[in-house]
Amino acid sequence: MIAAHLPALQVVIPLLAAPLCAILRRGTIAWVIAVVANWLAFAVSIGLLFRVLDEGVISYAMGGWAPPIGIEYRVDLINVFVLLVVSGVGAVIIPFARAGTAARFDSTNQAWFYTMYLLALTGLLGVTITGDAFNIFVFLEVSSLASYVMIAMGRDKRSLTAAYQYLIMGTVGATFIVIGVGLLWAMTGTLNLYDLAQRIPDIENTRPVLAALAFLTVGISLKLALFPLHLWLPNAYAYAPAVASAFLAGTATKVGIYLLLRFFFTVFGGEGFFLSTPLPEVFLVLSVVAIFAASTVAVFQNNLKRMFAYSSVAQIGFITLGISYATETGLTAALVHLMNHAIMKAGIFMLLGCVIYRLASMRIDDLAGIGRKMPFTTAGIVILGLGLLGVPGTSGFISKWWLVLAALENGQWWLVALIVIASLITMVYVGRFVEAAYFREPSEKAMNVREAPLAMLIPSYVLVAATIYLGFDTTWSVGLALDAAASLLSAAY
Repeated sequence: MIAAHLPALQVVIPLLAAPLCAILRRGTIAWVIAVVANWLAFAVSIGLLFRVLDEGVISYAMGGWAPPIGIEYRVDLINVFVLLVVSGVGAVIIPFARAGTAARFDSTNQAWFYTMYLLALTGLLGVTITGDAFNIFVFLEVSSLASYVMIAMGRDKRSLTAAYQYLIMGTVGATFIVIGVGLLWAMTGTLNLYDLAQRIPDIENTRPVLAALAFLTVGISLKLALFPLHLWLPNAYAYAPAVASAFLAGTATKVGIYLLLRFFFTVFGGEGFFLSTPLPEVFLVLSVVAIFAASTVAVFQNNLKRMFAYSSVAQIGFITLGISYATETGLTAALVHLMNHAIMKAGIFMLLGCVIYRLASMRIDDLAGIGRKMPFTTAGIVILGLGLLGVPGTSGFISKWWLVLAALENGQWWLVALIVIASLITMVYVGRFVEAAYFREPSEKAMNVREAPLAMLIPSYVLVAATIYLGFDTTWSVGLALDAAASLLSAAY
């Protein structure tokens, strides 16, 4: 039955579709293949969710080789939650991609772009679903290499520099990860994550295991752009094609967050071991600094994509702040914001892609008066910006509410005040866009622009609608996050 092989299909479908795009080298055909592959991957994620809810943890032995000797795909509530986010956000982005890539690239380069997109999707889904530590490294490199190419295909020459900077820092992060994995293998003789979780508690205080934890923490933090290891992110998001910016902002860093949760709360012995290390305090401090430093830098940006890139660094700080509590409420806040931020930020970069499509500029001065010329695009950016701010009626409010609850549980009233102040800083840089778009006379560039095509607006507004909907109905977002947080803390894997 197909249902029995859903874990393998989650990775195999986009993996087989990628070379097909490269072989055919026809932009329209490659786009159709990418759409079908991404939607099928999303359907597989939904199927896996219902299987996990019905059956519990799914173990799938690749090639019939039983774990821990063979490679295992292992699906539980935590990674199926992330699979849904990655494949779901991608399923909305890929229909949007057609107009922008057709305007930017010739037919052959369009096909290469979709090839890289599908490889990046394959890598991210593979990292999330695999139960093998070395496979995590392999899939990370697949997604990273494809991401470097997508970034380098930006219209600005600075995209090449951004891709190179990301390559250097990504390689350092990957090296740290593979060293950490190697140390774990040397101490336990296994690479299977479930097997590691059984063996590490007996040796968790030995120096090689602690060194492995340190290497993995730094390497993964580099991949997810935790302050101060975020230096690759602003340029990568700012100068990549809009589709790549939206996809990476909505998926790549979220998979990095998943890896932190997986290693901290399952592989390394759960809540007790995490709290016995300095990591909660370190992540608390780095998260607060990230929230304020990145938000402040965002206020002074004149390039709108770069502004929201720094905003992503700040929002990642909110997610890692939830992780630092190591409580059910804190982890729920982290997982809920992982989903909500993926939706909001992917939507913002898609709508910025609409602006670039018509205006060919991201400078705030050039965007003056654009609210009158592109009313739907501008309104969508404002709504999603309000979500980042945490205004009631948006999904961002739900995330901030759970973070506040986690802080109050720990008796940290001062942290509640900092979360509120940080949200006010968000209001400043979102307000800069609102002021330019609605309260200035149209600039020379904006004078003759018109609204973006429906083919770009409709997918973007799917994410705008999701941001509003998840601000009222939290059955799936918070409900799944609560169950996933509970299973993380019980170290059930």
